[in-house]
Amino acid sequence: MNDKIDLNRTEINKLVELCLKQAPSAFNSQSSRLIILYDSAYRKFWDLTLQLLKPLTSPDKFAQTTEKISSFQQGLGTFLFFEDSTIIQNLQRQYPLYADNFPKWAMQSNAMLQYMIWTALAEKNIGASLQHYNPLVDEMVKKEFHAPKTWNLIAQMPFGGIAHPALPKTFEPIAPRLKILS
Repeated sequence: MNDKIDLNRTEINKLVELCLKQAPSAFNSQSSRLIILYDSAYRKFWDLTLQLLKPLTSPDKFAQTTEKISSFQQGLGTFLFFEDSTIIQNLQRQYPLYADNFPKWAMQSNAMLQYMIWTALAEKNIGASLQHYNPLVDEMVKKEFHAPKTWNLIAQMPFGGIAHPALPKTFEPIAPRLKILS
């Protein structure tokens, strides 16, 4: 990843706003939330994440961890994806028959938002990766980046220019994974 892309920040922000606005959600709840980190905030997030990882990582593996975090810092920014628990709890109270489903539906909506943003970036030749350093970084994010207490961190998506093509991936056979009925 690098910081060389064809869009400016205003264009990226508008792209993300459109995805956030259009992402489907159960009962049109619109519970997904985002923070976009650029510049010092973006580097600070990954520096603090590395500091939190250090005591939890064996010394012989820490160089690999440092290299991975460093690769995220070479991009242009990071999206932090959240779900607002207040909205989910209000829906649970309003529709008790579906109460157990609202947290699941919120996660599904957030996943669609993540995919929408990933796809929108890919169409503009911008690379991204989806990371999950939560719950390790949750309190740090709330403190350092002023995320409201009711926002629950779901994922982090560093993004930037594509420095190297993605490595080939292997695939499981389709037949046991897909059923077509008529």
